[in-house]
Amino acid sequence: MTNTVQVHRVYIKATPERIWEAITKPEWTQKYGYTGLVDFDLKPGGKHRTRPTPEFIDAGFTGDLVDGEVLEVDPPRKLVVTWKLLMGPNVAEEPYSTLTYDIEETKTAGTRLTVTHDLTGAPNTAALVSGELDDVNAGPGENAGGGWAWILSDLKSLLETGEVIVPAP
Repeated sequence: MTNTVQVHRVYIKATPERIWEAITKPEWTQKYGYTGLVDFDLKPGGKHRTRPTPEFIDAGFTGDLVDGEVLEVDPPRKLVVTWKLLMGPNVAEEPYSTLTYDIEETKTAGTRLTVTHDLTGAPNTAALVSGELDDVNAGPGENAGGGWAWILSDLKSLLETGEVIVPAP
């Protein structure tokens, strides 16, 4: 059973400002993870959404992939949003979850990015973002990628080397 609150942490050799931009700017988010184009109105009560890249559109996903509301903004240290994955009825029908990005510069290990995702009442979304349905563990037709662990690994690789783990199709 997937945890209701998932915490994922990665240490990145990049400034907090650069990590903040990579999370909140579409020119960055189109390069790593699932390659969506984010739009953030970075103020409490502002809206956010993730639009599809051409690869998603070619695969038949023409509407927003994710949406929600900005709850807290403290650039480049903290971003808290409500978050809903819209790509399929088994997740789109679930309630909004709460996603928190904490970005902290350390003295010895670069910058620590902690993603805390409260998935209360959203078991299908929890299974997807946990990575339990990755290409190793999923059954036929179930592969949903590696979830937050994969996204954060890809983000780290992009910021540190300029390359992603798996290029977009």
